[in-house]
Amino acid sequence: MSRAEITTPEVLSEESVVELSLRPKALAEFIGQAKVKESLDIAIQAALGRREPLDHTLFHGPPGLGKTTLAELMARELGVNIRTTSGPALEKPGDLVGTLTNLRAGDILFIDEIHRLRPIIEEFLYPAMEDYKIDIRLSDGPNAQTVTMAIEKFTLVGATTRYGLLTPPLRARFGLTMRLDFYPADEIETIVRRTAEVIAVELHDDGAREIARRSRGTPRIANRLLRRVRDFAQVRADGVITKAVARDALALLDVDEFGLDEMDARILRTIIEMFEGGPVGLESVAAALGEDSNTIEEVYEPFLVQNGLLQRTSRGRVASAQAYRHLGYPPPAQKQPDLF
Repeated sequence: MSRAEITTPEVLSEESVVELSLRPKALAEFIGQAKVKESLDIAIQAALGRREPLDHTLFHGPPGLGKTTLAELMARELGVNIRTTSGPALEKPGDLVGTLTNLRAGDILFIDEIHRLRPIIEEFLYPAMEDYKIDIRLSDGPNAQTVTMAIEKFTLVGATTRYGLLTPPLRARFGLTMRLDFYPADEIETIVRRTAEVIAVELHDDGAREIARRSRGTPRIANRLLRRVRDFAQVRADGVITKAVARDALALLDVDEFGLDEMDARILRTIIEMFEGGPVGLESVAAALGEDSNTIEEVYEPFLVQNGLLQRTSRGRVASAQAYRHLGYPPPAQKQPDLF
């Protein structure tokens, strides 16, 4: 794993098993996202009281904030099974037929990256979501036959980092739509302490605070940083994580006090040095960095924008005065408005 990946919010292949062990076992144990958790708890209790399936639910927001975890907790609270897949994995309706026909009443079908569903899959899902029926094509050609099959009433739970890319007909079919936001530092600190207990590492309060404030408001990144700091402490600090140990370890990983890593700094420096602070188009920034524009927009920009280091305007991206100061550049002079 390269240094630039240490604050990437996606799940890395070697972390999937570890992440499962860190997830809470009940909705009450889930830390943060208080409004989402309260709304979800009310909806679950109401559905249980009526003995009906929960409304189809959509979670959206930046990656690493707990969308998959909440889907699994929903299944636990409802006492039902959950089947998991993702938008890119579904290429044709037949990929869903077996899953949908094997669902029991009330079961959950979780589709991650639901914004990447193909149009043909969306059309196939509409009658399943509304009428709990699916159309199965038995053959192709002029004599093709289609059979309508009833399925059990189920709950579709979708997760997306790109809410705007969902088609309006699909968005309209979700009864519950909830946005997950970046976590405040105190909630991340609580998560770090809990993770330290699970992985059995000695963590001082100031060490937890130092890791939390550099975690970009994302639990997945916080847990990843904690594991890397644990490695550093084990080799160079007798296994105890203090503020000084955390600071030294994170400096080695190129994670600064804002939680910015090497790629974040490169984005801001490129805009400041090559494009005079902007405005500049996303494609121009991506070309200058040799990076995919979607990766910049989905992974790096949300945190930079939310923390006031980058601005998205109608004319392009603009580095803020705070970004200049943070990277050691003199802030730009205020531009006088053009009267003509």
